[in-house]
Amino acid sequence: MVFVVAALATVAGAIRMASLGDTLADRTGWGEAVFGAVFFGAASSLSGIVITAVAAAGDNPTLAYSNAVGGIAAQTLAVAVADLFYRRGNLEHAAASLSNILFGCLLLALLTLVVLAAYLPPFTVAAIHPMSVVLVAVYVGGLLLIRRNGSRPMWEAVRTRGTRIDEPAEEDTDERPTRAVWAEFVVIGAAVSAGGAALALAAEGIIDATGLTAGFVGAVLLGIVNALPETVTAITAVRRGALTLAIGAVLGGNSFDALNIAVGDTFYRGGSLYHRAGPDELFLTLASALMTIVVVAGLLVRQSRGPGRVGFDGIALITTYVAVVAVLTV
Repeated sequence: MVFVVAALATVAGAIRMASLGDTLADRTGWGEAVFGAVFFGAASSLSGIVITAVAAAGDNPTLAYSNAVGGIAAQTLAVAVADLFYRRGNLEHAAASLSNILFGCLLLALLTLVVLAAYLPPFTVAAIHPMSVVLVAVYVGGLLLIRRNGSRPMWEAVRTRGTRIDEPAEEDTDERPTRAVWAEFVVIGAAVSAGGAALALAAEGIIDATGLTAGFVGAVLLGIVNALPETVTAITAVRRGALTLAIGAVLGGNSFDALNIAVGDTFYRGGSLYHRAGPDELFLTLASALMTIVVVAGLLVRQSRGPGRVGFDGIALITTYVAVVAVLTV
């Protein structure tokens, strides 16, 4: 019952957030890609951050690490799912933008640093590995770089008949002041996060009832649960025509989940969280990086159409995720 009610609340909240986010992206001038990556990423990742922190503080580093990384693979799959709802062609073709490509590169940098940390000496200061500080610095620096280059791009996607340009709506249908729209966005974001936390607690009950490993539950079950807001947001954004927002929300949410590992390392008092990652956790991290490469490649190649109304990237994402789950299940 908790799982079903929380899932319904999360879906309803995410749909409303997509509508508010499209309005705020126009009013702030940030653009759909940056707004979706930063604000949607923060709002949809709050529950995952809480879960990682609690698991790490409770001396369960495997669950903390798996929860942080597991959501990235599942959320990346949301790009392929959203593509199925875009009937005019390939979503990555229509939503190609420099900001989304740079966010994909930022996510790849964060995931690479996470894997590299596992092979560095387990040196810590106050039980925190230096790589956690590096992750935060790289994320902030990446946001500044993307924001600056987004306003004066030296590269841009060639406009085609299928390209959907991120332009402010001609008519703002929400007559409320921007402050009121922001307030609703924050409140609904908190509700979505609470729903995700409730789903995670239900998943912990599944661990006790079934005997499944914490690594599998964190990587697969919690990964899918944490990906639900981004998936619904991406689908809703596509149906509203906010295509750039759909891609930005997924990549931004994934970047926040990469920072989750730094959060877990901070709350884990047993040393470096990076060095508690086993083969399954490192495999999942690299698989998430591979899926991100597929999304970036799709934005660059910009295949207009493919089998089943998705491009090669959508097929590759689905195939890779199924293979990852199969490997972790064995």
